Amino acid sequence: MGKLEGKVAVVTGGSSGIGLATIEKMVAEGAVAISADVSAPADDRIAFEQTDVTDEASLTAMVDHVVSQYGHLDVVVANAGVTEKKAGVADIDLDNWNRVIAIDLTGVVLTNKVVVAKMLKQGTGGSVINMSSILGVVGAAKSQAYSAAKAGVANYTKSQAVTYAKQGIRFNSIAPGYVATPLLKTLPKEVTDPMVGKMPIGRLAQPAEIANVIAFVASDEASFVTGTTINVDGGYTAL
Repeated sequence: MGKLEGKVAVVTGGSSGIGLATIEKMVAEGAVAISADVSAPADDRIAFEQTDVTDEASLTAMVDHVVSQYGHLDVVVANAGVTEKKAGVADIDLDNWNRVIAIDLTGVVLTNKVVVAKMLKQGTGGSVINMSSILGVVGAAKSQAYSAAKAGVANYTKSQAVTYAKQGIRFNSIAPGYVATPLLKTLPKEVTDPMVGKMPIGRLAQPAEIANVIAFVASDEASFVTGTTINVDGGYTAL
């Protein structure tokens, strides 16, 4: 029997990268796992709900449909995110700032709002896992919106863990270091080339390695874990 046997999970941004690896791991551990994303995964065997995390109505329709199909919802991984245009604040692109905050921070909050309301109605508790980042913990040159959003996710998650602990809903955030994902490929080489050198393990992390941690945190084996920011960073050192 897998660690997540009988559980139903939704992963936003689940059609690629860490989200896709998380779905694959959760399915291997016995869960029903659904990708809630703007784009469908390449593998049509993966359950998919087209979802915009900046739109509360879209999130509500997704959650209602999942529960109508499977009867309950036990786990959400609020993973959907975009990267920023790297610049110092003197050169900030305000439109890009607003988009990053809307998806990477407000999108997490809206996802939590809709899912937690459903979990409270079910009365069976649940696990909420929000994706932060090492850049929400340490400083990095020319990062502004992304760092602000990910730091916000980490502290917001701790607050919600305290709020809902007695209802049996656990909140944790995961703060990966640099991971070899499609999102990383959207950044210029002058940004990505130094990343390996900042990882003392000598390489980028792989999505499956992050997914392994997420699946454990979502499981009943981690029922004692709440209100934590879990760094999965390969020994990242801020210089």
